Amino acid sequence: MTKRVIFSHEEGFTLAEIIVTIAIMAAILPALLKVFSETTRNVALSDNRITAVYLLKFQMAEIERNGFPEVGQGSGEFGEGTNFSWESVIEDVQSEEVIGLRKIGVTVTWEHLGKVKSISMHTYMADREIQQQQNQ
Repeated sequence: MTKRVIFSHEEGFTLAEIIVTIAIMAAILPALLKVFSETTRNVALSDNRITAVYLLKFQMAEIERNGFPEVGQGSGEFGEGTNFSWESVIEDVQSEEVIGLRKIGVTVTWEHLGKVKSISMHTYMADREIQQQQNQ
C-alpha cells in the first residue's frame, strides 16, 4: 500500500489580504471605541441619577418624619467625600380654603463630568393639629 502526500502551494494569507483587513479594522475600530466610551458615560450618568433619586426620597422622608416643618431653607451633604448635596425650601401656602399648608421642595445636586446636575421634588404637607381642630 502506497501513501501519497499532496502539497499545496497556498499557505497563509497574501500581503494584499492582510492590508485590506487592517484597513477595514482601522475604519471600524474608532467608531466602536466611541460607542463604548459614550455607553460608559451614559451608564455612569444613569447610576448617578438613580442614586440622586434615592437620596432625594431619603431627604424628603427625613423632613416628613420630623413632623410639620418650619418655614425656611436648609442644605447639606450626604456624608463626607460624596459629591451629592441637597437643598430644601419650605414655605407657607397662602390659601383661603386651607389653613396650615406648607410646600416642601428638595433638590439634590451632583457633579458629572464637570457639569452640575440636579433633580428636584415638591410636595405639600398639612399641619395635622390644625386639621384635627377644624374637624372637631
